Amino acid sequence: MASVEQLRRREGVNLVQLEADISSIRQGSSIASIALPDYVEHTEGVTRVGALSAEAVIRDYESAAKEIEAMGTELIDAAQKCEALTVQVHDAIAFMRETAAGYRDEGRKIFKRIEECALFTEDVRKTCEEVKRRMKDVSVGESPNEEHAMQERELTGIAAKVSVYEIPATER
Repeated sequence: MASVEQLRRREGVNLVQLEADISSIRQGSSIASIALPDYVEHTEGVTRVGALSAEAVIRDYESAAKEIEAMGTELIDAAQKCEALTVQVHDAIAFMRETAAGYRDEGRKIFKRIEECALFTEDVRKTCEEVKRRMKDVSVGESPNEEHAMQERELTGIAAKVSVYEIPATER
């Protein structure tokens, strides 16, 4: 508003020059560089002011429409990035499932080994007790027939494979 008031106060404003300046600026401006869209055309007989006003409005609308389309392009790019990320997430989930299955298999193997070791340890303990008992019975002086009868008892594990006679005489 201040510039308008200054124009009124000044004496000797050349209106012809002012109009020429405005026309030269308008032709070189970005507004003039935007062509009218194909979907509109001037109606015959419209005044210059009406045509310019209509052009200004349609250019604003066209500019907004292009901005909206640009947002759509950005949205498509974002959707493609999301799809790529989704693929990566599915790959990561598949890897995690494979890893978890591998851990379960390894856990199952270790579980079995521990139980086998526990059974083996128990078998060794029983065998040692049986061998000790047989050694004690032999050293007390049982007759050979009783010893033979003991051997015929069903032994399990390592005890079934070890005989008292395999133990050195110094240890009996």
